[in-house]
Amino acid sequence: MSTEEASDAGKLLASEASFDALVVRLQATALEPGFQLQRQLALSLALRAYQSYGKGFHLNPLPEEFALAELYLYADYYPDDGQLSLIEQVRDTITTHVPEEERVWLDPLRHSYMDLLEITSINADDGEDGLTVRSLGSGREYRSAARELSRVCRPGQVLLTRLIRLPDRAIIPNAAIILSASIGRSMYDSTNEWRRAMEAESGSFELGEWEEFAKRFGYVLLWQFAQARFAALIRTDASISYRTAAGQPFLYAVALYDHHEFLFLADGLDQLEGLQAEQSARSASKHLNSDGRRDAPRQTAQNIRTWMQYGNSTDEATPGLVARVTLTPTQLIVECESR
Repeated sequence: MSTEEASDAGKLLASEASFDALVVRLQATALEPGFQLQRQLALSLALRAYQSYGKGFHLNPLPEEFALAELYLYADYYPDDGQLSLIEQVRDTITTHVPEEERVWLDPLRHSYMDLLEITSINADDGEDGLTVRSLGSGREYRSAARELSRVCRPGQVLLTRLIRLPDRAIIPNAAIILSASIGRSMYDSTNEWRRAMEAESGSFELGEWEEFAKRFGYVLLWQFAQARFAALIRTDASISYRTAAGQPFLYAVALYDHHEFLFLADGLDQLEGLQAEQSARSASKHLNSDGRRDAPRQTAQNIRTWMQYGNSTDEATPGLVARVTLTPTQLIVECESR
């Protein structure tokens, strides 16, 4: 993901006040003690990629990802402990008055789903129909006001958001993530591969309709976005070159391995192409003990072996150090200029 794409990701959108009020009510219901466990299960499912890889990458979900995960909880998630869904709990409550202007959103929200929407045109001055989008999954076009969004995006970009369909228009709720066309298409293709694999495993093709699939498994789109962020971070990290004050590569990546085969590893590293031994092996010679076995050398300054690998540097005439391998009787230490 480019710097421009990263800065575009996650623009907050304005929404109608009555819809916002309903979302606040659903959130309060989800935070009640009896529903806390189900809330945790739903959010853990939607944001599972960060639980699996986020700590290693020091990467957390965007606020918009968390907002979309919460909308999945409100509109798509059915508790596995027999409780009603959140929308059903709000709809059927008799202890709290729910204004009619909020109730009218319950059914559209219940039938909404997460989607990838390509922006086909923007008409910021076109009244309530300022934005036209096309679903990458179904190919259907929708018009939406989304005036705030029309100021920060452009045709060709793709929105990862929730689509709420009304008879005369579509509503994009309070959060969306803006993607480039290429990333949006890549996420759609990856999601389709996941869908085909699941259908092949189950032997059922009941998810042929995009709307049905997105309603049940829209959280997979959040997984794909998280993986796109991880991939962008890896590519960025690989392109960074660290240098010492003298201009030589800085060996910042270190791996440490325990072993019990000093002589075997020393022989192998001596023969490995690209490595140059920096110390003699006189103290690590293959001594035999009384029963014919080789003695593993004790860890002293004389039997610590080092190999270097050289490559390009800022000065083309002088190869720079790019890796160092250090072998002791009990440990193998690998240092290099990148992961």
